[in-house]
Amino acid sequence: MSPTVRRAVGIVCVGLVLATVCVLLGRWQWNRHVWRDAAIAVVQENFAADPVPLDAVLPSTDEPLGSDDEWRTVEVVGRYDADATVLLRNRPVDGHPAYHVLVPFVVEDASAGTADAPTGVGDVLVVDRGWVPTGADASAAVDVPAPPSGSVTLTARLRLDERATDRSAPPGQVQAVASQQVLAAGGLDATPYGAYAQRRSEDPAPAEVPGALPPPSTDPGSHLSYAFQWWAFAVLVLGASVVVARRESTLAAEAATPPPGPTPPAAAAPRRPERTDVPRRRGGRAEDEEDALIDAQLTPSDERDGPGVRPGR
Repeated sequence: MSPTVRRAVGIVCVGLVLATVCVLLGRWQWNRHVWRDAAIAVVQENFAADPVPLDAVLPSTDEPLGSDDEWRTVEVVGRYDADATVLLRNRPVDGHPAYHVLVPFVVEDASAGTADAPTGVGDVLVVDRGWVPTGADASAAVDVPAPPSGSVTLTARLRLDERATDRSAPPGQVQAVASQQVLAAGGLDATPYGAYAQRRSEDPAPAEVPGALPPPSTDPGSHLSYAFQWWAFAVLVLGASVVVARRESTLAAEAATPPPGPTPPAAAAPRRPERTDVPRRRGGRAEDEEDALIDAQLTPSDERDGPGVRPGR
């Protein structure tokens, strides 16, 4: 294989590698788009649905919340344990620094009065009641609106538990909504549900409530456009590598071809030899007289004087 062919093949191979990377990145963005579409569909279906009893979605604390049930609205009867209130750090709301107010809710009836006998008695559900500002530097104590006392009918939307974190936090605060860590930070020894809830309403309603949490985003993002961009890059890179390889081969072929030289002159026609055996034509009278004079000068004197005549001594 000639060096030119090797260079052309190398260029095409590099183009194939880059195009493959672009295709894989586009596939990754496509998968994120599909996942985001599925998450949006769950939000749109569950967020506006009518409330159902808590035990219809979470029969016990042993069962985690399924991803298809996130944002389901549930009703449950119980009481807040205000002494175990915990603040969630580093969760801004609409661009403003904020704490989320997490309060354990001790269940008295998970069926919300729909069953013949109360269910889930004594189980604990962590409730995000809303947000409060952090203050100037997030170091001073903040005023947290108290939850309603006594038996409360809570209407809330279920959320997937967040992953537990080992990041430290001041006493009475947490860095993630991991229900077991929230109860531990609040000093409550109990087994929580495998999900937490965002407050929607409480009956009876308290005199003051924390700020309402914003609804979930249904923005699909730019994953789909990014996927098509990566695939377009793959086509462009592959096409460019082929063009460059062909150009490289063409330039190499032109360099190997010698340049054309000047056109050699046409060969002269051979000169025809002059024949000497052909008697020369005589000219006119003047030429004849000239020939006679020359012949006379060339003839010996004894032949010119005649016989018997010799020159004197």
